[in-house]
Amino acid sequence: MPAQPIVGPATMGLIDAESIRSGIDGYQLMESAGAAVAASVLRYASEAVGADVLCGPGNNGGDGYVAARHLQESGMPVTVYGLAPPDRLKGDAARACDNWCGDTQPLDGFGPRTGRIVVDALFGAGLDRPVSGAAAAAIDAVNASDVEVFAADLPSGLSGLTGRILGTAFEADHTVTFAAPKPGHYLLPGRALCGELEIVDIGIPRRFIDSHVEDLWLNEPALWQSCLPRTGMEAHKYARGHLGVFSGGMSHTGAARLAARSGLRIGAGLVTILSPSPALAENAAHLAAIMLRPVDSDADLGNLLADARMNVYVLGPGFGVGEKAMQYAGAILRAGRSLVLDADGLTSFAREPGALFGRPESQAAPMVITPHEGEFARLFPDIAADRSLSKVERARQAASKARATVIYKGADTVIAGPDGRAAICDNAPAWLATAGSGDCLAGFVGGLAARGMPPFEAACAAAWLHGEAGRIAGEGLIAEDLPESIPSLEHLELCP
Repeated sequence: MPAQPIVGPATMGLIDAESIRSGIDGYQLMESAGAAVAASVLRYASEAVGADVLCGPGNNGGDGYVAARHLQESGMPVTVYGLAPPDRLKGDAARACDNWCGDTQPLDGFGPRTGRIVVDALFGAGLDRPVSGAAAAAIDAVNASDVEVFAADLPSGLSGLTGRILGTAFEADHTVTFAAPKPGHYLLPGRALCGELEIVDIGIPRRFIDSHVEDLWLNEPALWQSCLPRTGMEAHKYARGHLGVFSGGMSHTGAARLAARSGLRIGAGLVTILSPSPALAENAAHLAAIMLRPVDSDADLGNLLADARMNVYVLGPGFGVGEKAMQYAGAILRAGRSLVLDADGLTSFAREPGALFGRPESQAAPMVITPHEGEFARLFPDIAADRSLSKVERARQAASKARATVIYKGADTVIAGPDGRAAICDNAPAWLATAGSGDCLAGFVGGLAARGMPPFEAACAAAWLHGEAGRIAGEGLIAEDLPESIPSLEHLELCP
C-alpha cells in the first residue's frame, strides 16, 4: 500500500473539480459520501431510536440529505434540520434535498433528544470563519448532552487546515471523510474531536489525489519502509554504524543512557557514551553492551571526530545548558558528522539560534532537531508567534530556516524536512508523556541514522516506532520500557 497523503481543504476542492471535469458525476460522488455516512451510523448505532441530521447550505449539507434518505430507507426514523431553507440550496445539494422524502425543519428548532444520534453535515472541512448563530447553538447543545455524533467529512467548527476550533465545534464520536484525510483530522485539537476516523473511497481515482499531493503524509511504515536498512549475511557491527551519545556530568547521566540504549536496541552496531571523566564510574555501573569513553576537552572532542567510523552523534539529553553544548554542536557539524540535537542542546541555542542555523558549517552535515512546544518557541520565536500558521506550516518553515529535519514533538508530532516534505504522527498514546520518553526518541533517531537512513526517513521511522513501543508497553510505562518494546521490523518490506 502506498503512503497515505494528507491534503488541505482547498486542494481537496481542486481534486473534486478535476474528477468532475474528467466525466465523473458530481452528484454520484455526493451519493457515495452520504451513503458512507449512513453506513457508519448503521454499523455503530443500529440501536438508536432515530437520527437527527443537521444539514448546512453547501455540499456538506448535501451529503447529509443523502445520509438521511439512506437511513430512512433502512427503517430508522429521521428528522432533518436545515441551516438554510431548501429553496436556497444550489447544485448537487439542492438535488440531494429534492431526493429526500421528508420535511426539513429549521435548525433553530433543533434540540438533542435522548436515544437518538446526530449526523453533523453542517460545514465540513472547508470552514474558514467562526461558527455563530443557530449552528453554534446546536453544536453547544449537542456537546452538553450525551448524544452520539457522526460527522460528515470533519466535525463542524474545526478548521480542516489547522485543526483549530473556529468558535465552537462538535465533539464527534465518529468522523467519515472522503478520498483523503485533511490536516485537521490529525492536528490538535481536531484529532481529539474527530473520534474514530474512517477514510472512505467514494470513487475519486487515486491518480487525481496523487497529482495534487502537497508532500504531506500520514506517518506510517509505507512512507519510509523502503529506506530501512537490511542486515545481510555479510553484515558486521561496524557496517551497522557507530552512534555516540554525549552524557551530562555526575547525577545527570540517566538521560544519555536512555538515548544510548534506544540507539542500540533500534539497530546501531555500536554505541558509545561520551562522558565527562567525573561521571565515568556512574555511567559504567549501568552499562554492559554500550561502550564508554571520556571526553573532557576540545582536544578529546577533536580526537573523537577524527575517527569517521563514529558517524552520528546525539547531543543534549541531560548534557546541561550552556556554551559547551554550543561548541560541541558546532564542532560535530564542522566535521561533517550527523547530529541529533535534543533537549539541553536545543535550549543552549535559545538566546542565539542563529549561532546554530546561520553558520555555513551547519549546512554541511545532516542535522535533526527535536523541539517540543516550548523549545520550538525559543528557537523560532517569529514562526511560533504567527498563530495563522498550522503546526505543519510552522514545522516546515522551521526546517527551511534551520536547514534541518525538525521533529516538532507533541501528541500531534509533525516531522518536516528542509526540502518541504512533512508527515503527521497519529499513533502515539497519551502515556508517552513521561520523563525520559524524548531521550529515547532521540536515541531511536540516532540509531537509525547511524545505520544509514536519511534524516527525514530516520526521523519519521523513529517517531512511528516510538509510538508503537509506547502502545506495546502500555499505560503506566516508564521510559526504560521503550527500548525493550520496539516492535519487530521483520514484517515490514525492506529495501534490497
